[in-house]
Amino acid sequence: MAGLIPQAFIDDLLSRSDIVDVIDKRVKLRKTGRNYSALCPFHQEKTPSFSVDPDKQFYYCFGCGAGGNVIGFVMNFDHLDFPESVERLATDHGLEVPREENRATAKRQSENAPLLSGLERAGKFYQYQLRQHASRGQAVDYLKSRGVSGEIARQFMLGFAPPGWDNLLSTLGKTPETTKALFKAGLLIEKDKHPDQHDAPANANSHYYDRFRDRIIFPIRDNRGRVIAFGGRVLGDGKPKYLNSPETPVFHKGRELYGFYEARQAGGKLERVLIVEGYMDVIALAQMGIHNAMATLGTATSADHLKRLFRLVSEIVFCFDGDDAGRAAAWRALQIALPLMQDGRRLRFLFLPEGEDPDSLVRKIGKEKFVAKLDAAVPLEDFFFEKLFQGLDPRSIEGRARLASLAKPLIKQLPKGIYGQLMVDRLAEHLGLSRESLKNLLESAPDAAEPSPYGSVPPSPSDAAYSGDAWMADRNRRPRNDGRMNRTSVRTVFRKPASLQAIDLLLVRPEIAQAVTQDLAPLRTAHDEATRLLLSLIDLAHRNPNIETYTLLGYCYGSTLGGQLTQLMKDEKITPAEGMEREFVEIIDNMLSESHRRLSSARILDELKSKFEPGTR
Repeated sequence: MAGLIPQAFIDDLLSRSDIVDVIDKRVKLRKTGRNYSALCPFHQEKTPSFSVDPDKQFYYCFGCGAGGNVIGFVMNFDHLDFPESVERLATDHGLEVPREENRATAKRQSENAPLLSGLERAGKFYQYQLRQHASRGQAVDYLKSRGVSGEIARQFMLGFAPPGWDNLLSTLGKTPETTKALFKAGLLIEKDKHPDQHDAPANANSHYYDRFRDRIIFPIRDNRGRVIAFGGRVLGDGKPKYLNSPETPVFHKGRELYGFYEARQAGGKLERVLIVEGYMDVIALAQMGIHNAMATLGTATSADHLKRLFRLVSEIVFCFDGDDAGRAAAWRALQIALPLMQDGRRLRFLFLPEGEDPDSLVRKIGKEKFVAKLDAAVPLEDFFFEKLFQGLDPRSIEGRARLASLAKPLIKQLPKGIYGQLMVDRLAEHLGLSRESLKNLLESAPDAAEPSPYGSVPPSPSDAAYSGDAWMADRNRRPRNDGRMNRTSVRTVFRKPASLQAIDLLLVRPEIAQAVTQDLAPLRTAHDEATRLLLSLIDLAHRNPNIETYTLLGYCYGSTLGGQLTQLMKDEKITPAEGMEREFVEIIDNMLSESHRRLSSARILDELKSKFEPGTR
């Protein structure tokens, strides 16, 4: 459920949760004086540097710098976002998380409730048919032939859509409301809007028929375990072999992954994720004890997929066929991943032998050898240069110049950091250049920036036409290489609005809100959400001087900008920590000055209008 979590509930949950108990269930703690210590769960170490302070209800690692309160620990250890962490802690205490719903959110949830209910009932219907229907034999035989056990079938909620046109419709669609929900979920098709309508049932009372017929059913679940769509594999010679639900208000193929929920529920901490092509690959690997496989849903891997996975694990392995098509798919995935390759993240590619898929290979060689192949998968950097070297002679000047031309726009997409620098070093080695020479080459002629819709000069951060909302939209559209542009291109860079600059600083150091003593009333008439959110956060921090970043993020959750602020925090911070308070106050001063200027201009304009408009003399 979306919506703001009341601050009072978060405070109450923190007071109920003992950080020592919560952490000790996940990491074995040892009493050392007043505190507790352990080997840090967030980095490899041989000597304990992870400390938990029961008095302050705070954890900190002196080795890697990880630290925070109990909610922050659950977020980091269990790979959950803020609301999921709150829900997990609340469940431990037998509490239900309340939400402060706005009208739009409440309306959307109200509209989606029948849809989700219909999907859940359909999932149970398909599961029942796999156990009880008279025609289930072929489906059961197929699953057994693929080595699928009853336990795995239950874990993935596998089902069966019997032959016939209206089994689901006749069983569940007994009311107009249910029929409408099933149709909206993509489980029913209108007879007069489908090329096979002449084969559909002629029952005059039925305007719809079932989408899935005579297929093994694979329910697709979201990160909360709710059924949001289905995939179906045909049992006969029909086409297509695999059929997915269409996109709906609760299902978007470019964001969801089959097996995501099941992998998180399998137990143990996920260290990496294996991306495979199909449902049966995920299930076959789980059957062999490999529970970290997921599959895209008929689409190429997207940036949304990778962002979601990198919040869960630090390593992703793509499993592709070793033919030209497989390597082309791998190259597309690599290009999408480049802007996301922050330090500590790893991307690898496992290219399968001809004629093999993960299902067949893991059965042939066994779990241990398959995992060994994953360990030896090709790293991004090796595949990157292998691909660029194709058709080039690296010994010739022409070949090296071509390599530089191909690599330059790709390497510039990498975030600043050690990994990006090492890629530059490796390119310099191939080109026979020094690091400094290559760095100058990369910066001397930057790629053209996407033109601003507001002209060559960025708008004022306080301009109502370029609010925080508009900036976030532009930020998501433009290439993520602004930090590597030289001074000649700075005028085409999208400048972050003042309100978002202030929020960015406040999330890093919530205590700087106490330095704001100005009257903020002139800003409370602002129409853009970023300014309104900033004022709410300042008020929240004034009421609770010891508030932490995770709590502020929790308050933001549910707003239009809330889901993107965590990503904003990952951007490079130019301002040193000791200068953040001063910059924060200066931003507020500038926003107030700009507000006063606009109000004064508006008053002068009103006076001129009243003086010169006809009939006012």
